[in-house]
Amino acid sequence: MLTLPISTESGKSLSFLDALFTATSATCVTGLVVVDTADTFSIFGEMVILSLIQIGGLGFMTFATFLFLLLGKKISLKERLLLKEAYNNISIAGIIKLVKRILIFTAVIEMLGGIILSIRFSFDFPIGKAVYYGFFHAISNFNNAGFDLMGDFRSLTNYVDDPVVTLTVCFLIIFGGLGFIVINELYEYRETRRLSVHTKIVLMTTVILTVCATILIFLFEYGNDKTLGT
Repeated sequence: MLTLPISTESGKSLSFLDALFTATSATCVTGLVVVDTADTFSIFGEMVILSLIQIGGLGFMTFATFLFLLLGKKISLKERLLLKEAYNNISIAGIIKLVKRILIFTAVIEMLGGIILSIRFSFDFPIGKAVYYGFFHAISNFNNAGFDLMGDFRSLTNYVDDPVVTLTVCFLIIFGGLGFIVINELYEYRETRRLSVHTKIVLMTTVILTVCATILIFLFEYGNDKTLGT
């Protein structure tokens, strides 16, 4: 699909290898690109990439279950077992409820991130473009994909001093990195008053790595005009 003429900007062409690399990077949410997304792809091509990011971020089984639920089809025992393995659940009890909750978590977090970024981008772009940019970057960052639409391989460097953009993107990346099981346990904590060992390790590791890395980067790069400046 990315090699179709409709997927690229007028006068641009994309080799099959570059298209395959881009599709793989989007589906596996790695954030690596060989061509600039905004400068190379049309809106159609960008939507293909965004769809791959969302499918890759949710997981194939979750996305397939979502389609089954939309079509009103029943989820078989085999599919429930696959979902149990995908989410490392002890049993299949409540697995469909978990999938529904994951879809709701995803929609709510991406919606909030998209709205915040859209409002901020509306000061720099026409409203339609601002909304499109806001939701594209919200979905991309929540799924840890790293694709951007700023062009010229700039990513979000133009917003390096903007706390709204940088902090919103930071929180989207962190929540996406925690994983749905952790987010679900945090959501249920007010009722269960317990967290699994897995969730405790993920939360503790995330805090330690984020805080320590922030301090180290600040200490090593403070005063460097090419990175953090003075």
